[in-house]
Amino acid sequence: MNKEFPKGFLWGGATAANQLEGGFNLGGKGLSTADMIPFIPKHERTSDNAVHITSQQFKDALNEKDYGIYPKRWGVDFYHRYKEDIALFAEMGFKVFRISISWARIFPNGDDSTPNEEGLAFYDDVFNELAKYNIEPLVTLSHYEMPVSLVERFNGWTDRRLIDLFVHFAETVFTRYKNKVKYWLTFNEINAIALAPYNAGGLIHDRHENMQQAIYQALHHQFVASALAVKACRNIIPGAQIGCMLARLETYPETCNPLDVLKTLKEEQLNFFYTDVQVRGKYPNYMQRFFKENQISFVTEPGDEEILLENTVDFISFSYYMSLVESTGPQGERASGNLFSGLKNPYLESSEWGWQIDAIGLRITLNKLYDRYQVPLFVVENGLGAIDKFNDQGEIEDDYRIDYLRKHIIQMREAIEDGVELMGYTSWGPIDIISVSTSEISKRYGFIYVDIDDSGQGTFDRRKKKSFYWYKKVIESNGKNL
Repeated sequence: MNKEFPKGFLWGGATAANQLEGGFNLGGKGLSTADMIPFIPKHERTSDNAVHITSQQFKDALNEKDYGIYPKRWGVDFYHRYKEDIALFAEMGFKVFRISISWARIFPNGDDSTPNEEGLAFYDDVFNELAKYNIEPLVTLSHYEMPVSLVERFNGWTDRRLIDLFVHFAETVFTRYKNKVKYWLTFNEINAIALAPYNAGGLIHDRHENMQQAIYQALHHQFVASALAVKACRNIIPGAQIGCMLARLETYPETCNPLDVLKTLKEEQLNFFYTDVQVRGKYPNYMQRFFKENQISFVTEPGDEEILLENTVDFISFSYYMSLVESTGPQGERASGNLFSGLKNPYLESSEWGWQIDAIGLRITLNKLYDRYQVPLFVVENGLGAIDKFNDQGEIEDDYRIDYLRKHIIQMREAIEDGVELMGYTSWGPIDIISVSTSEISKRYGFIYVDIDDSGQGTFDRRKKKSFYWYKKVIESNGKNL
């Protein structure tokens, strides 16, 4: 018998400003790092496209004043269409909408003496519109973007000065929206900096002799900044809840060979490391060996340990799209994923982009996270990217997406039965948006179709897919009707 989810469960969808908003040169906004990432046709892509950007590529993007080939500059024009989009989310019955605030829209250069009022007013309007429909905002402070000026002048998060600048940004938006937003996240997929240092940390590849060391220096600064943002949130908005956000990588050993099991353990530790710091408040012992064996050293300052220990998060949010497989044996075919890859799992099907679909892995990961930390969990990204086509009746019958989501929601319900404390679920993304890694829109996730192509041509009109009506029933029944 199908069971409802707990009362007050937060159903909704998740987006990021740089993939959604557009309006890159409107309302006083400065350029962000995401505005510099070009669309690369499929036949030209390499494994580095989503990970690295060179000084020359950065310079070329700075000199491109128009949209050019940079799709995140136009997004899907939420900047002008937010009322229409929020009305559609409300029609589905959303209880929560995950959105990020663009740092460059509030502080165009990152360190401006005063915030940009037009930017602040835009998010006021968005939050007011959400409130009209009783939709709670879940706001990410940093979602794969920062003002480009901070990359030009400070080399991104490798410079400790960014801590104070970020905290000032956080305090500014906490103060402005303290009566409108009670759910916050600090850094989106904070572990992504290890593989996508430009996206997640503003690190340009050829500016650093030792990129791995630069990554962990930047990460330490983000950990401290996140903890100080948690502290500021509690001071400014009593009763608010603020969490961390992890790209969760459930990893299986290829065999029961103890060497495979040990390698898998090490890979999982490297994933849990980020939540260990943000939930437990200190660097775990196992990372000391990792740093030593990889000749990684980074600078900390007196008081950093206390900051991390005293300002841990209230809950863990995470993205989950697929699981991975690791082995110490001969390396077979690898499967791609959400910036990460592992060996192909013969027991799983794959999406059109090669991401292996593993709904049961979500139940496993929910149990592991809850057993490890005993804090509330929130699935804030989960979805299927696919090429959507209209049928003869002019409709998109995305049963493949419905099937994917249904299976994952069933496993969330099983995890709740297991005793996991789960706050909510925001699918990625409720409306078609620009891909973070490839800057294409042809990999579509939404319940709502947006009429544009990878070059930005189209009407930008919105159309409901079959999954729109399905998700509406899921929410109406609080997860009972799948």
